[in-house]
Amino acid sequence: MAEQSGWNPSTYGLDKHGLTELKHSYWNLTGGELYEHAIRRGEGVIAHFGPLVVNTGQHTGRAPNDKFIVREPSSAEHVWWGKVNRPFTGDFNRMREKVLAHLRGKEVYVQDCFAGADPTYRVPIRVITEYAWHSLFARHMFVRPDWATQAATHVPEFTVINVPTLQADPETDGTTSGTFILMDFAQKLILIGGTSYAGETKKSIFTLLNYLLPLKGVLSMHCSANIGKDGDTAIFFGLSGTGKTTLSADPERRLIGDDEHGWSDRGVFNFEGGCYAKVINLSPEAEPDIYACTRRFGTVLENVVMDPISRRLDLSSNSLTENTRAAYPISYIANHEPSGLGGHPHNIIMLTADAFGVLPPIAKLTPEQAMYHFISGYTAKVAGTEKGLGKEPQATFSTCFGAPFMVHHPGVYAELLRERIAKHNATCWLVNTGWSGGPYGEGQRMKIAYTRAMVRAALDGRLADVPTEADPIFGVHVPTSCPDVPSEVLKPRNTWKNPSAYDEKAKHLAKLFNDNFEQFAAGVSDEVKASGPKAG
Repeated sequence: MAEQSGWNPSTYGLDKHGLTELKHSYWNLTGGELYEHAIRRGEGVIAHFGPLVVNTGQHTGRAPNDKFIVREPSSAEHVWWGKVNRPFTGDFNRMREKVLAHLRGKEVYVQDCFAGADPTYRVPIRVITEYAWHSLFARHMFVRPDWATQAATHVPEFTVINVPTLQADPETDGTTSGTFILMDFAQKLILIGGTSYAGETKKSIFTLLNYLLPLKGVLSMHCSANIGKDGDTAIFFGLSGTGKTTLSADPERRLIGDDEHGWSDRGVFNFEGGCYAKVINLSPEAEPDIYACTRRFGTVLENVVMDPISRRLDLSSNSLTENTRAAYPISYIANHEPSGLGGHPHNIIMLTADAFGVLPPIAKLTPEQAMYHFISGYTAKVAGTEKGLGKEPQATFSTCFGAPFMVHHPGVYAELLRERIAKHNATCWLVNTGWSGGPYGEGQRMKIAYTRAMVRAALDGRLADVPTEADPIFGVHVPTSCPDVPSEVLKPRNTWKNPSAYDEKAKHLAKLFNDNFEQFAAGVSDEVKASGPKAG
């Protein structure tokens, strides 16, 4: 039997996964121990104030074209097969044997955790990694058991095996490239290889929960969540760069979680035990809590540039990637909710960063409009942030604000949301954190102080009785005033130098909404279809 050490290794051993002839297995190592292993193995360096800085090499983000789901009888009818959920045409068992063979004679790191804070719905998982820092990432990102009492009897329902140094052969393995993210719901196994980007482990578990939980009547959501002093829960939907993490980290409210949650009949619960925040151009004034996490021991910083002599970070540098990341336990956010649980949301906020500069900075949505915008999942990427983008902003629609991770048809998630909005009388808002006074390149990004003021006014009820006016193109209901926000900011047309140019750009975006929604129109009610913008 291979040597093993660590914190209370489970009696459900690695041999149950077919892992044999290992050099050593390290179980549930602490943060300090994993630091020592990562440094000794040359996986990263320690920066000023103590964070661990790692470079993920070629892959600085997810590889969606390399992700596949095995088509098998127990799950095939539930999966919305298409561009996102593509069936694996190779031999999964052959890839599994290839991964197991690759690990023979090597050290592996094991973290036994849970996915989900709610004991009723949590899924016991095991993450087996080649790298020590990947094990630290998993330790941060998932819900930790009480290892003193639970670790020895931990039996994973699903397992991730992550082998960055193994490259697939597309010709013989049926992959797209040397990178692979393969999910088999029947074997309850996820294989990841050919990439060091740790987000693949996180998002694979999210994809898994997006498959499992709706089958149990639980809405799985790509959102952040927090809770006020009176116990009022709020959730924030939004794609990357819209402010989901930033706006939910509010000193006046306790953070439940920054990225992934479920909404059951019991309320909201965090899927995770940590945060994975984007840190490019992070500001100590605008995002003090997250900024502080980049300056402490335990945090894992991916692809953040550091001065090799002083070891000080340069959070403004994108020389490695725009997608610089910090992974840390949620306990690093002082004002967090330790249970990871909240009640049924009073407010639902859908965030967008509209680089066309035409959506209002805040607007109230009817339940039908909320369904429309949830299914649409709109934001806009700006020129220069990604290869292939020209000067004109590029509209991005990601259904349910998380299309790459949604396994079922979007209508499944949308219907669960509709039921919960109706049952719990939640108020829905559309908040634009993007541009005002013109599109990207002409206008200015909405001041985060204004956005925070609008969100706080919505959450604490100060906007509840403020009169609203329907936007003539988008139909959403715009408050006529908001505390601590200049009234002219609330109507984007008033901020443009040329109102007719605004009208033209707004109709352009409205048409993009309508064209995108055509693919979903057959599966929604006439009321929802009628809730979209008017392009004509």
